[in-house]
Order: sequence, then C-alpha cells, then structure tokens
Amino acid sequence: MTGPDEIAEFTRLFQGFLERMQMPPVAAGREALGPRLSEHLGVDATSLPVVTATFPAFDLPNVQLAVEAWFDEFELVGLAGSDRGHYPFAELLEIAAQQYRFAIGSVDYQRLSISVDQEMDCVAFGFYLGKQGDDRYVTLLRAPNPQYGRNNVQLEVVALSKESGQRFLAALPGLIRERNVFRGQIVSFEGHEFGHGVGPFRLHPRPGIAREDVVLPEGVLERVEREVIGIAEHREALRDAGQHLRRGVLLYGPPGTGKTHTVRYLLSRLPEFTVVLLAGTSIGYIAEACALARMLQPALVVLEDCDLVAESREFSRGGGPLLFQVLNEMDGLTEEADVAFLLTTNRADLLEPALSQRPGRIDLAVEVPLPDAPGRARLLSLYGPALTLSPECVAEVVERTEGTTASFAKELVRRAVLLAAEQGSAIPGDTHLRAATDDLLSARDTLTRRLLGATDNPPVPSYAAPEPGLAP
Repeated sequence: MTGPDEIAEFTRLFQGFLERMQMPPVAAGREALGPRLSEHLGVDATSLPVVTATFPAFDLPNVQLAVEAWFDEFELVGLAGSDRGHYPFAELLEIAAQQYRFAIGSVDYQRLSISVDQEMDCVAFGFYLGKQGDDRYVTLLRAPNPQYGRNNVQLEVVALSKESGQRFLAALPGLIRERNVFRGQIVSFEGHEFGHGVGPFRLHPRPGIAREDVVLPEGVLERVEREVIGIAEHREALRDAGQHLRRGVLLYGPPGTGKTHTVRYLLSRLPEFTVVLLAGTSIGYIAEACALARMLQPALVVLEDCDLVAESREFSRGGGPLLFQVLNEMDGLTEEADVAFLLTTNRADLLEPALSQRPGRIDLAVEVPLPDAPGRARLLSLYGPALTLSPECVAEVVERTEGTTASFAKELVRRAVLLAAEQGSAIPGDTHLRAATDDLLSARDTLTRRLLGATDNPPVPSYAAPEPGLAP
C-alpha cells in the first residue's frame, strides 16, 4: 500500500512538473541566468548553499555600499521574467539552471533620499557577481516590499565555501557602520504602509538657531548646555576619568514655553551628532533608534511629548507601558556610549512615577517655565524685528501679557503685522501691537489663548479703545 509520504512526494513532483510545463523558455537572443552564474563561480551554482541575512528597511543604501566595498571587483546584473521577486534564491537557481523562464535582464532600482538634498539609486533587485581575493560570490540584494510581506532588506549569498560566506557576512556590519549615509544627519522613523516595522527615514535639515534666539530665564539654558553640549566637548576627559557619557535630560513645562525650540537650538550646536527624532506613537521605534544611535555615535535621541505614551501599551513589545520600554532601552546602552537622550513633556506629573521607579535614566530635569517680564520683552524683539515700538508700549504689553507663552508672543507679533497690512501701513507700530493685544486678550479669544499655552486671565486693558478698524 502506498504510504502518506510517497503520496506527498508524488504530489510535490507533479505540481513542479505542471509549473514547469507552464514556464516559457528563455527568449531567443537572451542569456540564461543559470549558466552565467555557474560560469562566474566556476562550479554548478545549484550545488552551493545559499546563506541569507536581513537588515532594517532604512539600511538599503548602506547595505549596497557595504557590499560594493567588500568586493575587489563586481558585475551587477538583473533578471528578466515575471514573478521573479517571489522566489527564494535557491529556487531561482534551480529554475535558472534548467533554463526555464528567467534570463539576464535589467537591474531594478529604487531612488531613495540619503540626505535632505541628495538621492541615491539603490538596487531593489539585482545580482552581484563579485570577487574578493581568490573567492567568488553571487549575491542577490532585494529591497523591502511590505506590500508582499517583506519588511526588511534581504541579502542572499552563494560562496564557494562556507568559510568564505561567513567571512563576507561578518564583515558587512563594520562596512555598514563605516559607510553609513545617515551619519551626522537628522532622521525620523516612519512605519510601513502595509505592515509593522520601520519604513524609510524622513530626513530633516539641521536648524540654524543662534543662542540669542533662545529666550529662557537666566541659568536654565546654561544647565541644559552643560549636560548635553558640555559632555560632548569634554568626552575624552570624562572617559579618562572613568565617567560615563550616556546622559538623559528631561525638559518639562507648560505647552508653548520653548521646549522644542530649545531642542532645535541644541541640534544647531551639535552638527557632528546623528539625531533620531521620535514623537508620539513613533516612540515605539525606540529599540531601532537606540540601535542606530549606538552605531552612529555621537548621537542624540529626541523623544518629544513623552507624556502621550506614559501609559500607552499599544506599541509596547514588552507588554508594559511604552515609557518603560523607552527607559529600558536607555538603560541598555553601555556607559561609554556617547549618546544623549532629550525628553520633552507638558505633563511631568505623568512621567514622574515611571522615572522614580527607574532611577538613573534621567540625569537632569529642567523646567522650561512661562517667560518672565524680561523674557516677554525679548520675545517681542525676537519675533518682531520689523515692528517700530516705543519703550512705553513694550512695557505696557509685557505687563498685560503676564502668564502667556512664547507661542502667544509669536502670534501677537504676527497679528500686529497683519493689522498693519490691512490698514496699508508699511511699518507696524505701537497702535497695531496694542490692537493685536486687545484682540488676543478679548473674551472671545479665551480658547485661542489656551491653545497658545496661556495660563492666567490677563488684565482688562486700562487705556482708551483703539481707533476703529485697527482691531477686528
């Protein structure tokens, strides 16, 4: 009696026969893939094992550069034929060896951004026929294809010996690190459109914010600079003294007080740092961010609005709140890692319990408060260089706007300029600023003030109403 194993084997062979009967032969005049690969290797390609390695989706340009750097010389060829991307390399070799369906064709490319103003044509599907010393390789590089369930870069390698293949794969991480196109850049993670995992990076220009453009109470910015920039500038002295470089800084305070602006200033001061930006639910990619920071240090990981995920479990892989995942990843970095973490929050009360349970992750917590009177005067000057204001008007507006934020001052200046434009005035002045102040402090703009971060009820104007038409 025929056993189940024999029936299964017959079914497999018969299905293979039917598939091959439907495969057209290599078109006339086109070179078959199988003989080409075997000729390069000097042996039958199907007799050699295939070793596979995967890399994060965003690493496609780095993997390509690393592969090309490993070979002394190489030739890059593509593959013609439908559905070629769905077959593992071993099956492609088997099919190609029998000259069914597939032939040498064009290489598939993807154009990806590798900096804010530069793109690179990356191999999406192509064979590297390479030589390194006396060793010969055939390497198939595939780009991610989330639509069909492949979320990572895939590298499939055929080498003449197991040792040669292992040597190649062992060298790739170092080559990727050395030639990484994202070193010293500002990136943020994005998810795949068709599934889980990290998709391509979004690249951001580095801000150019001067120190005088940061308006904070005296001593606040200095504390942050010492912890983030000072450690970077004196890293060698700290290492020699056996001190760790990893550090965490928490900026907390009401919305609109300048936490993000302070972060952008720090990015301006650290041009050699690789920066990874995470905000909201993208903080779920903290493991990938830390891995990238370790590879491309010195690095800065920015986690904005951490309070939004303080109790979120939606993207936490460990089952606990996502913030605990963040703290665990921070703790997992070695002490000599030159990586700084910058966290911002509007709700320090939500973070404090988690931080107190995991001491040592945050080295410095700095409050970014509402601007004081001198600060509000500086903000008017910073945001309104085109305004012609008298000292009396500035003092008056500063007094009336107690309890407001930097965002409020920015909108105040913008409204003054708009009112001047509506009146046909080329130079906004005292009258327009007073009218804009009345507008923003009116009862009908209570919600607007809250959205701009104002916390107190400013006093009612004590002077005569502005001329008709200046205030809405």
